[in-house]
Formats: sequence, C-alpha cells, structure tokens
Amino acid sequence: MAAAVFCIAACDSDLDIQTAYPFHVETMPVPLRVTQGETVEIRCSLLAEGRTSDTQYTIRWFLYDGKGTLKYNKKALKANDRYPLLTSEFRLYYTSASSDSHSFIVVIEDNHGQSQQLEFKFNNEDEEKEAAEKGGQGIESRQ
Repeated sequence: MAAAVFCIAACDSDLDIQTAYPFHVETMPVPLRVTQGETVEIRCSLLAEGRTSDTQYTIRWFLYDGKGTLKYNKKALKANDRYPLLTSEFRLYYTSASSDSHSFIVVIEDNHGQSQQLEFKFNNEDEEKEAAEKGGQGIESRQ
C-alpha cells in the first residue's frame, strides 16, 4: 500500500507538450552578380522539425551595402519591418538600384523566439569590368 501511495504521489499529471520546433531555411543557388536594374529570384523553403497551429513566422531584411529593393508576395519590404510569412515555400525578389556591390541579410523568426539569418552578397558586373580594365582581378563573392 505504501508503494502505491508513493507511485501515485510521484506521477505528474501535467503533460509536456512541445510548442516550439527548430527550423531552418534553405535557398536554391543564386547568381553571384547583379547589374543595376536586374532582379534576382531567391527561392526559399522553410523546414521545421514539427509544426503546431500556433506557430507563426515572420520575415524582415536589412540592406547594409548597395542600393536595392526586396519584394515578398509582390510587396516591397521596408528594412527591419516584420512581415508575416504566409507559406513555407516562398520566393523573394531582389532588384538592384545601383552599380555597386550589394549585401543584405534576411531574418526569418518564429513567435517562440527562434530565428535564422540568411546573408546574400552580389557583385556588380560593371565593377568586375572596371577591375579588369585597371589590371586588377575580378571580385568574387559568396552566399
């Protein structure tokens, strides 16, 4: 009888329900160069280890080198403003507005405090031509 009382007292009636699952975002390869006025498509897939109905994802971005715009769902995104991510498969469109190199980050966050940061770097073909004309080497960039 003492063992039964001990077992009943040791049981926890609260269930552990996982509400936050790790996730990551994968992208298809993107070009290394972009010229002024050119638009680059960035295909993305958000992959979560699990999903609950209350998990919501947002997207934001910050351009720290160059000039350009990033569109999601046909809407130009303002820097550092959060926008709801509506699907796990989505496309971003970056349009260059200068002849400089371009560098920006995209941050995907969930409402549980988890985030993933993606960094994109593009060179401009004009910069590579100028470097070659001056006897220099072309500029390489990596995603």
